[in-house]
Amino acid sequence: MQETNLELFPAEPTVDIVPGRKLTAKAAALYAAPPNHFETRAVGELQLGFDGIAGDFHGGATRRSGGREPWYPRGTEMRNERQLSLVAADELAIVAERMELKEIKPEWIGANLLIEGVPNLSMLPAGSLLFFKSGVTIKVDAQNGPCRIAGRSIAENAGMADHEAGALLFPKAAKRLRGLVAWVEKPGTITAGEEISVRVPEQWIYRG
Repeated sequence: MQETNLELFPAEPTVDIVPGRKLTAKAAALYAAPPNHFETRAVGELQLGFDGIAGDFHGGATRRSGGREPWYPRGTEMRNERQLSLVAADELAIVAERMELKEIKPEWIGANLLIEGVPNLSMLPAGSLLFFKSGVTIKVDAQNGPCRIAGRSIAENAGMADHEAGALLFPKAAKRLRGLVAWVEKPGTITAGEEISVRVPEQWIYRG
């Protein structure tokens, strides 16, 4: 019997691995935006293509870079990984409390999906997959960093006396609570109230 040379298989790095898991969720509400403004309105269904929501403010296979991509000149054409905005009601309630508001509606900040059933939605890691009962699949790209534009929209819609103060407060109050951005991996039509199977990938912290 031939002996295995263990030197050919160096020891794995000492990294803590968190196993993947599956969750059950629901698309409690759906929203779409016109092509000229990021605020959304409630709809009964969303038709999703590889470009996202047809005609939506954030639709398209590509987008122009902005302040989130300082490594590119502003306005550089790049892949659109921000086709969809996902939020959770419990996280928005925390942000509203911090801003001393009665509520923050998903449509005020341009959300497309209100997700129920996922604890700490904003902490879902990149690469998480959402499988809708209809057959649609969307893939999480990253947390959606809160910005002043959304903060100003909240201030205006909530009737805050100082809109600029609201614009400045939102990025602080909503840090790691503003939800996620995602893109369409498998297109189709989703409906409000639809069941979702969430697949969270294996995770680790890369320290070099």
